Amino acid sequence: MNTLGGYFVDNMQDAIAIKDNVIIGKKYRISILTERLIRLEYSESGKFEDRPTERVIFRKFPKVNYTVTQSETLIQIVAKYFTIDYVKEKSFVGSKVTPGSTLKITLNNSDRVWYYNHPEARNYGTINYSLDNFKGKLKLFKGLYSTDGFEDKALNEVTEEWFDSTTHQKTQLINNSIVDVGDVLYKLSDNERWNILIQVDDDRIDELVEKEYVRVKFLKNQYESWGKVNVVDGADGKRYVALQFTNSMITFATDRYVDIELITDEESGLKVPNSSITEKQFFLIPVDYMSVSGNMGQTGVNKEVYKEDGTVAVEFIPTNIYCEENNEYYIDEESLQVGDRIRKPDSQETYTISKVANLTGVYNINKGYADFKQIQILNSNNEYSIIKSDTQYGLLAYDYIVLDAESVKTDEFIYN
Repeated sequence: MNTLGGYFVDNMQDAIAIKDNVIIGKKYRISILTERLIRLEYSESGKFEDRPTERVIFRKFPKVNYTVTQSETLIQIVAKYFTIDYVKEKSFVGSKVTPGSTLKITLNNSDRVWYYNHPEARNYGTINYSLDNFKGKLKLFKGLYSTDGFEDKALNEVTEEWFDSTTHQKTQLINNSIVDVGDVLYKLSDNERWNILIQVDDDRIDELVEKEYVRVKFLKNQYESWGKVNVVDGADGKRYVALQFTNSMITFATDRYVDIELITDEESGLKVPNSSITEKQFFLIPVDYMSVSGNMGQTGVNKEVYKEDGTVAVEFIPTNIYCEENNEYYIDEESLQVGDRIRKPDSQETYTISKVANLTGVYNINKGYADFKQIQILNSNNEYSIIKSDTQYGLLAYDYIVLDAESVKTDEFIYN
């Protein structure tokens, strides 16, 4: 048997990334191949694959500039276009509650985040067999484009019924059927000009017209773009708004309906899902009744307790401060109850626990358990809220929070 000539043998060394581009641990290997290309590998055995694949035969790219900041448990890699945050030696796949809790990749200077099992923004599909010496009809899989009867519609033909997605039907142009001569296989778009029609009330229409252009966020992939505002008189006599774009059409070519957010009143802060937000009840005490104990600076209150002989003693009850407002502290209810009396430090004055109030917040899980943090909401829509950052008792950038606040309780341990 003859051996293959050297021409047909891949250069195995070209499939191995240079050491300067690789960050490796016991169970993970992260290769920064280029400023925009990353290879992520996780292996319980600590063994990784260097061989070329059918699609990838070259990983030996030049050195990439990036910085690494790490502790015993966390690592952050910052490159020109992206930032990787990873909990060392943990599976890349997070929990259902916090899918990005172990690994997330953020596009720099944006709020776009990717994590394992993040919904796909687009998938181009392909055939699943070789075309070498192929003759006959092609069988194609997972269609890319479709028709639905709207292709030749004009904007001024719009009616309210167009916005009912439940009645929408489309026919795949490329699917798992056999195609014949004369069958439609694709649609041709020769430019990037496209429109989104939206329904808003007349006051909102006038407001948008005054702006002329409005910033739009596409919830499908968190992409933002500016749309030119045009008013359309529909066939049903109603007014609609058409937002015209001149880029990114290919990203949404498979979608007839898209979810968007109009960004007209901008607030700067942290973006959190509304599902993470909850309310919690707290006791209120005057600030001068808070005490600090020990070298560790643990905050708490001095609670009066009765001894067996009937005398009154003071017991220090540790408690966290969740908010300060109107010269009062919000403290948790777990260690106290209504009717308890607390003493002012270095004084015989007492205060009876009775006053309660609610705080809006989220559960922070940086320490592995659900720790309530107060938030201040600046703006919100149906999906997300913008909250004030760097508040005294609130969240910081890169904090981990529970995605579904109703699924956990205060101080509950979170297992990924």
